[in-house]
Amino acid sequence: MKVFEIRDGFGLDQLVVGERPRPKPGHGEVLLKMKAMSFNYRDILMVNGHYNPKQPLPLIPCSDGVGEVVETGEQVRGFQPGDRVATLFCQSWGGGEPNKTKLGGTLGGPIDGTLAEFMVLPESGVVAVPEHLTDVEASTLPCAALTAWSALVTQGNVHAGDTVLVQGTGGVSLFALQIARALGARVIVTSSRDSKLETARKLGSWHEINYVENPAWGKIVKEITEGIGVDHIVEVGGAGTLQQSLQAIRIGGHISLIGVLSGTRIDLNILPILMQNVRIQGILVGSRDGFEAMNRCFAQHEIRPVIDRVFPFEEAREALLYMSGGRHVGKICVEI
Repeated sequence: MKVFEIRDGFGLDQLVVGERPRPKPGHGEVLLKMKAMSFNYRDILMVNGHYNPKQPLPLIPCSDGVGEVVETGEQVRGFQPGDRVATLFCQSWGGGEPNKTKLGGTLGGPIDGTLAEFMVLPESGVVAVPEHLTDVEASTLPCAALTAWSALVTQGNVHAGDTVLVQGTGGVSLFALQIARALGARVIVTSSRDSKLETARKLGSWHEINYVENPAWGKIVKEITEGIGVDHIVEVGGAGTLQQSLQAIRIGGHISLIGVLSGTRIDLNILPILMQNVRIQGILVGSRDGFEAMNRCFAQHEIRPVIDRVFPFEEAREALLYMSGGRHVGKICVEI
């Protein structure tokens, strides 16, 4: 079978097509014929050696994908040939609170990932996908959608009438917008381009802010909310945007720290966290239980992801280069 792998070193120029034997499912495992996969910012970091420089090579990167079950091993009870399933990012996190063991087995590093024609995974490491989604659409769920769900539902406990702020129009942020709207919340969106904000408006955002034109957007958020601030913030910027998030959050509000697009280190005034009783929660995707709960919500509301562009399998490296440019809106996918 054909795979993409980082073989002799890190870097996009080291991501090459290779041949590996088609795997066979063992006890409790399923063999998937992969149909589609999608990219996350983590994949770029992993390929370039920035996520884990000590990652053993060769490695098939990427964590998110959808496949058709074509063969099952002994004692598989939940799936049969013909079923469509999505991969689970944290293969050992079935439910409950995370721990070192549950977070140790992640796809796309250290475990081989989804840029392959076939892959074998434990039955517990895949999840049935909503019927209304295509293979490409469903391939966007394992990280981006589940991270947004964990931020707003599992950890954030969003209610109807709450106000949520999401940063940007990448995969996690747009999923957060759609989930928040499905739950009855109002959503404020920030972005660097008016054209991207127009996409958010079409998805039902309440207010949009161009943060290039309005770098002190935290103050604007306070004005929009009549001096109160927002209940929840999906923080994908990291160190460079956290100070504005602390300006925008209400007393007792919840900030889900997800991304590091603007950096990981900065001098930060922590007094607002203390004086306003703010909760900052790190989010690392989510569990299988959370994935299944999210899928029920997506099926009920017929939520569909925003997909920017779909590449053929042989152009996977070009897809990562395209993602590196940062001009996309929503998810970038590969059809296998």
